[in-house]
Amino acid sequence: MTSDPLWLNWAREIQALAQSGLAFEPNGYDRERYERLRELAAAMMAHHTGASLPRIETLFAGQQGYATPKVDVRGAAFDAAGRILMVREVADGGRWTLPGGWADVNLTPAENVIKEMREESGYEVRVRKLAAAWDRTRQGHAPGVFSCVKLFFICEVVGGEARTSSETSEIGWFGEAALPADLSLGRVLPTQLHRMFAHARDACLAAEFD
Repeated sequence: MTSDPLWLNWAREIQALAQSGLAFEPNGYDRERYERLRELAAAMMAHHTGASLPRIETLFAGQQGYATPKVDVRGAAFDAAGRILMVREVADGGRWTLPGGWADVNLTPAENVIKEMREESGYEVRVRKLAAAWDRTRQGHAPGVFSCVKLFFICEVVGGEARTSSETSEIGWFGEAALPADLSLGRVLPTQLHRMFAHARDACLAAEFD
């Protein structure tokens, strides 16, 4: 079951319908109807969130093509002591999370997570397995404007060294019983971290989804 409020699900779906409809280059009244649907979705978002209506309208207008979920990638690497690698992000109040971010075009999911691990932690990694493909909303994350699928990979450190970046202020290794209290819950949840430990212990576990 989704944990998002109904109005958000409705607004998100209306925006997606409008975006997909406009992607097929409708003419005349059809285009006007889809543009009106996009305006209504933006108005719903602005009304319930207090955000600027012009800002939301600009955000929605920038979404083109058939509407699909956004893709977020996260990498879980472990040291010889079984501790998980985490980074403290500059954004989101300086909280801890697994290295990762939005997937870039022209890179595979695995290539994306390798890039994010290098950029945010300084470590070079090899991807061992896909541990999970989770819908952000169904996992219990805070509501987001767009639908999102989160891909979690188990990784092995093969080089590099701890190094912060413009996005991170600290690098750390944490045991399962000593995870940081100030997690960036929009990016990773305690339950997800515990599942990464389970996958690291048992390489035969099947990938999780939904």
